[in-house]
Amino acid sequence: MQKKQIAILGSTGSIGTQALEVIEEHSDMFEVYCLTANNKVELLAEQARKFNPAAVVIANEAHYEKLKSLLADLPIKVYAGADALCQIVEAEPIDMVLTAMVGFAGLPPTISAIKAKKKICLANKETLVVAGELICQLAMENHCPILPVDSEHSAIFQSLVGEDDNPIDKILLTASGGPFRLMSKEQIAKVTKADALKHPTWTMGAKITIDSATMMNKGFEVIEAKWLFGVQPEQIQVLVHPQSIVHSAVQFKDGAVKAQLGVPDMRLPIQYAFTFPQRMNLTGERLNLFSHPLEFFEPDLDKFRCLALAFEALKRKGNMPCILNAANEIVNHAFLDDRISYPQIAEIIETTMNRATFDPSPDYDVYLQSDAEARRIAESLI
Repeated sequence: MQKKQIAILGSTGSIGTQALEVIEEHSDMFEVYCLTANNKVELLAEQARKFNPAAVVIANEAHYEKLKSLLADLPIKVYAGADALCQIVEAEPIDMVLTAMVGFAGLPPTISAIKAKKKICLANKETLVVAGELICQLAMENHCPILPVDSEHSAIFQSLVGEDDNPIDKILLTASGGPFRLMSKEQIAKVTKADALKHPTWTMGAKITIDSATMMNKGFEVIEAKWLFGVQPEQIQVLVHPQSIVHSAVQFKDGAVKAQLGVPDMRLPIQYAFTFPQRMNLTGERLNLFSHPLEFFEPDLDKFRCLALAFEALKRKGNMPCILNAANEIVNHAFLDDRISYPQIAEIIETTMNRATFDPSPDYDVYLQSDAEARRIAESLI
């Protein structure tokens, strides 16, 4: 069997490194064609030496010469810049593209990969948050499959396999609740960056860990679920499930609920996206239901204002989710840089949503303009 060629956008992040573990475990099935990163040039070079891809791309052009020097003795093509990311995913040998970049930057190369008719393994949730309608339209026009890699959306996808066109009554999207689940609103107002970075269940990059603490990450997943599964906002219910065992579920018209359960291990949804419809062996811990209680709670939308803002952006439609995402990227980084307090995260996002130009029918150029405008507004409020 010919090995599937995979391009990994964001190979040095949490998803990217775990994807390489999956590829290593199934080296008879998969081969790395391209690896990309933004700033982690040493780790990217180390990965390239181990997996010997045809090409590597460093998005930050300032690191180009260093990366080229680190790989000078190998026949690996080295590129740099945002345009190179968009061009490399179009390479003819590539079978699938794992989009594991963080933030708005993942949108342009994902669009290029879809137009090149590559199978998309989607881990960059901002792509659908910002431009869900455009992405779904392009995927349909190019007959391009999009397989979710987020554990929650993979769980929903797995629960829908075999259901054909049976209508969805409700999507039950689970959330761990993050590190502040049991705190009062007054206690949360005083939390620090160090507090927010201590996620109780998952090990992720700093940006996503902060988004999980604010529950904005779950808000993004609500928007993503709307586009991936063709449901309305009122059909998506968020359940706080501290154990992170039920990764999400689907309720059907007859009242039946199907869920996907497992230990918190992102390699499983990554591998499922790579091998679908097959299930392959995956080494690691197995779920023992005797040792885990299963609890579910309603999210407190007053305490977790960012989740409420995401629902609001989805209901307002148009370019509002794009504005939400841009403002969040700015305040997330500002909080990590100790420039704002925790309560200011939601305050600045909400003000930006109210001030930015609303467009009910955005195209790609409008998304670019809205992203830039929202970033300017949010930055001015810091």
